[in-house]
Amino acid sequence: MPALDPVSSDGRNRRYTMRKIISLLLALMLLMCPAMAEEEEEWTLEDMLADLDPELVADIFINAEEAQNAQAIETEESIQEADGSILITITGTGDFTVGGDSRKSSNIWDTELKKHKGDYQFAMKNIRDILLADDLTIVNFEGTLTESTYVPSSKKNNQFLFSAPPEYVSMLTENGVEAVSLENNHVMDHGEDAYIETQTHLSNAGVVWSGGGELGVIEVKGISIAMLSYLCIDRYDQLWDTVPADIQAAKELYPLVIVNFHWGNELMYYPTDNQIKMGRLAVDSGADLVLGHHSHRIQPIEYYNGVYICYSLGNFCFAGNSKPSDMTSYLFQTRFRVRGEGEEQQITNEGFIIIPIRISSRADKNDFIPTVLTKESTIDSILNTLRENGRKHCEYAVDEYPLAWPTTK
Repeated sequence: MPALDPVSSDGRNRRYTMRKIISLLLALMLLMCPAMAEEEEEWTLEDMLADLDPELVADIFINAEEAQNAQAIETEESIQEADGSILITITGTGDFTVGGDSRKSSNIWDTELKKHKGDYQFAMKNIRDILLADDLTIVNFEGTLTESTYVPSSKKNNQFLFSAPPEYVSMLTENGVEAVSLENNHVMDHGEDAYIETQTHLSNAGVVWSGGGELGVIEVKGISIAMLSYLCIDRYDQLWDTVPADIQAAKELYPLVIVNFHWGNELMYYPTDNQIKMGRLAVDSGADLVLGHHSHRIQPIEYYNGVYICYSLGNFCFAGNSKPSDMTSYLFQTRFRVRGEGEEQQITNEGFIIIPIRISSRADKNDFIPTVLTKESTIDSILNTLRENGRKHCEYAVDEYPLAWPTTK
């Protein structure tokens, strides 16, 4: 017979304590009924055990309290780096458009959905781990969460309308998306009521949103982050004064402010003059990060006055086209380091990386499954597109697009 592992003194003490507990519980069962009948005062388990063995009560209750306190301290320390700072990793993605057009009897989304036996989570399977590993993921939610088939008169001639069943909100919550921009040219596809319904479904699921003049606020590792979103396409004249005022007001209350813009021209690989002017105005007003959408194509990143401006993150999970002419895109990821508290608090940006993706798991068609690219030539093509358009059109364009964070020793 193999020798048994020696039992530690801690193990023997635990066995002895357990025997004492069992004996005391048996005694307690005999005493409980008469005691409760004679006394009007309520007795706790701690009171009853104390009468029997005060030393054991100290072991059980005091040690349990110490364990809880230790666990709380451990949880608090776990969000801090070795130097006591807090590091927040934020991921920005392009357009998130799922579901279909309620005016049509069938759509390309439903065709793919049938292949996955109705499991609509299929679309996020190749990207889920990345989004779960960061601290905050923000997507441009371009569509609605509603069963409504109502179409406003202003939308009746639109080529595309997008809606998804309300339960599709779990595509966000189950896959690491904590916040969405809800200010684009498709949130009103089914009218004001459906827009409000979409907001309600997001809020009920715990997804933070901003849009329609509403500020979104999310707490990450104890740091409150404000999010603003604007549709700029035909509203620049209304926003030159509104945007800086909103950002300044948010900055007075929150240490980090992220601004989303739906802007520019579709199918363009570089920003318009108005995009550049508005993006820099946002930074000058106090924005800590600017994320842009709408072109369905990737556009360069600027580093202006210490802040990154992503002019367009392209598409992400996009059921608006069965085979776009360009299915490449990227995830933008940045980090903020927080040191100190209160008036002594300092927040610095720790740089960025991009994660090149294709919006489909296959190259011949769009199956709506965003997938990280591994083919070197395709990745190089994305990097060259960003660099070349940055040099030509953006004075403060970054020239290097890192693909991975430096490893820490």
